[in-house]
Amino acid sequence: MPKTIAVIGALDTKGNDFIFVKTEFEKRGHQTLLIDVGVLGDPLIQPDVSADQVARAGGSSLDELRKTKDKSLAMAVMTKGITSVVKELYEQGRIQAAFSMGGSNGTVIGTAGLRALPIGVPKVMVSTVASGDTQPYVGTSDIVMFPSILDVSGVNQISAQIYANAVGAIVGMAETAVPQVESKPLIAASMFGNTTKLVNRCKEIIERDHYEVLVFHATGTGGQMMESLIAKGYISGVLEVTTTELADELAGGVMSAGPSRLEAAGKLGIPQVIAPGCLDMVNFWGMDTVPEKYKDRLLYAWNPNVTLMRTTPEENEVLGRMLAEKANRSLGPVAFFLPLKGLSELDAPGEEFWWPEANQALFKAIKENVRKDIEVVELDCNINDEVFAQAVTQKLLTFVKEYQK
Repeated sequence: MPKTIAVIGALDTKGNDFIFVKTEFEKRGHQTLLIDVGVLGDPLIQPDVSADQVARAGGSSLDELRKTKDKSLAMAVMTKGITSVVKELYEQGRIQAAFSMGGSNGTVIGTAGLRALPIGVPKVMVSTVASGDTQPYVGTSDIVMFPSILDVSGVNQISAQIYANAVGAIVGMAETAVPQVESKPLIAASMFGNTTKLVNRCKEIIERDHYEVLVFHATGTGGQMMESLIAKGYISGVLEVTTTELADELAGGVMSAGPSRLEAAGKLGIPQVIAPGCLDMVNFWGMDTVPEKYKDRLLYAWNPNVTLMRTTPEENEVLGRMLAEKANRSLGPVAFFLPLKGLSELDAPGEEFWWPEANQALFKAIKENVRKDIEVVELDCNINDEVFAQAVTQKLLTFVKEYQK
């Protein structure tokens, strides 16, 4: 069955490129819905949604943007407008996928529109900045970024191949039927290499009870995605046992998920069990990337590209207060579980990061600052031990079953 694919771009300066793409989609038996976001001139091809319509959805008009000649204002208006336009088109059932191409500015606007679509809806961005850090453009969505190799500025023997490949990719996605999978309540769990044993065991226990566990790698973007899905209502319970991203936020590591990490579940009243997994470490890239001020700290080369830094008692005291304060704002059931023999594989008796005084500072800060009605359970084991996995999963399952009544 033919699909309608929204095609977003500046049809004034890059019109020929989009004419080529439109033709390619039609060759494959699909329809396009062209959305113009060009402000400078008239489109080279007639759009289905004009730049003025996008500007008005963003709170201005094309005439106003041309008169003011304020590029920053135009970017803000068109970015806001494309988000609204694409969301409305999808909700009306008029599009089933979305595609965009552009340089740095076009990528900002194009990906704003793509991010307005739900996860699973095909979305592709051909971009001059796709080979660098794409996190600001992808965010917590599932956008596929295609490096354009050349600037998006005319069709030639190289760009034609890139454009055709990108069209083929999104057509393949749009034509792919989603296999039927049994629908079960979803549990979100945070995991790191140093808590893999714990989370894998928890997953086994929980899924035997007819739940499905979504595991998020606590690398910054993983935590952001987890927060996003919780906020969107996908998740029934949260096994928040790898809170390491907070240590990176505090100490300037490379895997922070931002200051709002560990807040979505609390705001919605979603049941959660919290453990300070991997708060014994801050993450940097290779050893040569560790800031000079940390060179004399306890460092461990996890692999050639990742260096771990042991957190101190002072840092752990702050982290303990942070965890308690976030839990205190929770509108739903929450409990803490504290592993007295270590927060990770590296933080165990005889291992590189074993530092009981640092952990005690963390535990003490949690207990002293947490709300009195929030249960705090101390277990004389490492976080990866079987007894810990059994305890946190049973508590979460109890919470979730009560919450679902």
